[in-house]
Amino acid sequence: MPLAQLVKRQWSAYARTHRSRRNLLVHLAAVPAFVAANTALVAAVLLGMWIVATLSLAVMAASLAWQGRCHRGEPERPEPFSGPAEAVVRIILEQWVTFPRFVFSGGWTRALRDASQ
Repeated sequence: MPLAQLVKRQWSAYARTHRSRRNLLVHLAAVPAFVAANTALVAAVLLGMWIVATLSLAVMAASLAWQGRCHRGEPERPEPFSGPAEAVVRIILEQWVTFPRFVFSGGWTRALRDASQ
């Protein structure tokens, strides 16, 4: 699927799949942690800092696990991944584009105000 179409599809379902107060608050902490660790991973690999790279991967994994666990409490869950490649693309897209867009567009604040739990 073309990236632009994937962005549009992810965005169109985002507010529906992010309505739980707990999930919204976890995303507010976990997404920046993922982005920071992802940035650190790239820098660490480029600089050959393998311990930092390993720690960065651990933080990314923990962030995703935390978000995934909180998604289980959502009334409507995100569409399942169709495969490993699509999972990686959708995860990176959500962390770097869709969630920040949700926050900066006011969607996160509206969702928190209307939160189901």
